[in-house]
Amino acid sequence: MRPLRFAALGDSLTEGVGDPVGEKWRGWAALLAAGLTPPDAPVEFVNHAVSGAQSRDVLERQTPAALAGRPDIASVVIGVNDTLRCTFDIRAVAARLDEVYAALTAQGAVLLTACLPDPGAMLGLPGALARPLARRQRAVNAVVHALSERYGAVHLHAAAGEWVADRAMWSADRLHPGERGHRQLALHFHALLARTGLATGPVPSPEPDFPEPTRAASLRWLATAGTGWVARRCTDLLPQLLTLAASEVRHRARGTSARLDLGASHAVASALAALTATGERPDAA
Repeated sequence: MRPLRFAALGDSLTEGVGDPVGEKWRGWAALLAAGLTPPDAPVEFVNHAVSGAQSRDVLERQTPAALAGRPDIASVVIGVNDTLRCTFDIRAVAARLDEVYAALTAQGAVLLTACLPDPGAMLGLPGALARPLARRQRAVNAVVHALSERYGAVHLHAAAGEWVADRAMWSADRLHPGERGHRQLALHFHALLARTGLATGPVPSPEPDFPEPTRAASLRWLATAGTGWVARRCTDLLPQLLTLAASEVRHRARGTSARLDLGASHAVASALAALTATGERPDAA
């Protein structure tokens, strides 16, 4: 019997950061893979996700590797790192995701996608800093929604809900799920796939295998790996984020904040219209 092939593409969320097992990360995709088929049926799971990846990395590196394995199911969960870069361009993100989704579905893979919470809110940033990031994440989510519908993806609405506000679901860095959060993602993806008969194995358990990290362990992580992660992002993003925050403050003082939201909505519409107008990718039937 040929194994069911599941390829996971994305960034640290799909890599499994926040859900350590031994010296490695596990994560929601590995948990989901274990429930795709009955215990006596084989699953071939390959996790291509890499911490820090952006949509360009998924298109140029991860997608060719995934296509080589001819997956039956392919998850593409990406976009947060794009929003955290000074090079953020929603039109480029849309074009890359369109190409990735098209390539995977053209080969016959069932596509899994998700929209995600905005990083500014998760980090608890002040309003003037958080709002620009929230606007960017809403733009990415809008693109993912539209393209998921176009390509008939199995789409998980993970941008809101009780799990986002539940601190127990999140790791010490407040950006990555802990084991409970990864299990919630796996459980919800499994439910969506089971409705269409694509997941026939055991439902992932919502209960952790391991004790939650102590506060001391969480602080140690933040002081080592977590600090490095924040430093790398701040070096790239902070100058532009301060500029965006200054613009936010000026618009609020003038009562013209709505223009920023309208501008973001127009950029999303323009990005999606450009794909349709150029005929780069046809709509899914």
